[in-house]
Amino acid sequence: MAPWVLHVDLDQFIAAVEVLRHPELRGRPVVVGGDGDPAKRGVVSTASYEARVHGVHSGLPLRTAARRCPDAVFLPVDREHYEAVSDQVMAALRSFGAVVEVLGWDEAFLAADGDPEAMAQQIRVRVRAATGLECTVGIGENKLQAKLATGFGKPAGIFRLTGETWFEVLGDRPTDALWGIGAKTAKRLRGLGIGTVGELAAADPGVLAGEIGPTIGPWLVRLAQGLDASPVSDAPHIPRSCGRETTYQHDLDDWQDVRREVARLARQVAQDVADDGRSVGRVIVKVRYAPFITQTHGRTLDAPATEADRIEEAALAALDGFTRRRPVRLLGVRAEFAR
Repeated sequence: MAPWVLHVDLDQFIAAVEVLRHPELRGRPVVVGGDGDPAKRGVVSTASYEARVHGVHSGLPLRTAARRCPDAVFLPVDREHYEAVSDQVMAALRSFGAVVEVLGWDEAFLAADGDPEAMAQQIRVRVRAATGLECTVGIGENKLQAKLATGFGKPAGIFRLTGETWFEVLGDRPTDALWGIGAKTAKRLRGLGIGTVGELAAADPGVLAGEIGPTIGPWLVRLAQGLDASPVSDAPHIPRSCGRETTYQHDLDDWQDVRREVARLARQVAQDVADDGRSVGRVIVKVRYAPFITQTHGRTLDAPATEADRIEEAALAALDGFTRRRPVRLLGVRAEFAR
């Protein structure tokens, strides 16, 4: 394994790409989401820094974003263009001859030898030359450290985080500052008297194994200690699931309509599964009630399947798990592939 891992993260990627296409928007609050109409239902895909200071962030309803930042410019999502720009970025990263692990449109890990700061500077230069975009580079001894380092380097900077500086930088921070710990896990840890990264790192793995789980508990302790043995890999990403979802401009009040829509989405997913040539082991249904409460229920199939009828049947069975018959603004169906 190379001695250094670099994490490259494009700054406000989608918004920055749009500003390159529309230079007149530079310095203005820009929000990208849905079809670009904040009067319609949809969520924010990304927001420029100028919009973020008003409390606009990804996942926020577009209508709420418009209320928080009425001067913002709203633009529609253009996936094909973002993918094309992302391809240019990844080509620039691969030009270093290092192993590149792509995480998404706007971020990747690189395995690095030599002077990591010098390489990070060159990465920023080449990405800017290829695309006009700025990026932040985090440097670490493993992927976990590099990923977290990026947050301290933003925007458009370079930051190194190692085992030697880990607790100095992170020790007093809350546990959800760690990559992999969300609000629910952090709350559960607080209930056990563990509030900071340092406290979690000092916790007894055996105790956490009993409280949280034999695998997750000890893993959380290793996470808090800055340990990560996963290699940087350029192996193609194999999706674990595929799904479809729809946001409705008017609430679905009749649950017979909800059932018909879930059946329709399930059959679309079944077609996607057939095109992918893999079988399904579990189906999950997502319901977002008005105004914005989201719940999910799943159903495991008796045996892996590809047939549309069986995927639809599992989706409708999962839907039966929703006991609240409130108006619905969004429905989703996701199929998890059998291992």
